[in-house]
Amino acid sequence: MAVVSRRSIMTLYSGPTHCDSHRVRFVLAEKGIAAEIISVDLEEEERAGDLMDLNPYGEIPTLVDRDLVLYDCKVISEYLDERFPHPPLMPVDPVSRAKARLVVYRIERDWCRLLMRLDSADSETVAVLRQELWESLVASNELFASGTPFFLSDELTMMDCALGPLMWRLPHYGVEIPTSSEGIHGYQERLFALESFQKSLSEAERAMRA
Repeated sequence: MAVVSRRSIMTLYSGPTHCDSHRVRFVLAEKGIAAEIISVDLEEEERAGDLMDLNPYGEIPTLVDRDLVLYDCKVISEYLDERFPHPPLMPVDPVSRAKARLVVYRIERDWCRLLMRLDSADSETVAVLRQELWESLVASNELFASGTPFFLSDELTMMDCALGPLMWRLPHYGVEIPTSSEGIHGYQERLFALESFQKSLSEAERAMRA
């Protein structure tokens, strides 16, 4: 998958079902940044070896922009937002910016970590993690029903770029949001309908909701 535009080409090493990689692909698509997407399976020795030459941790996502190599999805996402400032995904003033970073941190700590642990947990632990994630999201329904089209904002922000990949994966991991949580369902519908979100999906991610 490649996001096409007339801007200079970057290279993103990305996992086809990797949540943090999807997050960066969402940022690229929303900003219309041209990028060559190199799909990485860390179990493939040759491709993983190529990545180790760029990133000392051999992790995805990894972004290469000319002589610059970046890793960690937050570092990459904020770099892209600063280098390509339109449309902005982070507030301009330092106080609002700090608050947005704190919300992203809580999304990662309270929800994304639980989702990522589901990949490697045993069946008993999976059930516990799934229930914990379900309860935490349902309890937060009012935040999604705050009256703004996006998460706590009238415009798409970095908070949505963190939430979108998480929300897309919930059914795949057996986390079914009840119909009574209308705020969450409405938010998902608006987010998933965005052209940029659809462009950010790999074929493997589309299959998660086939």
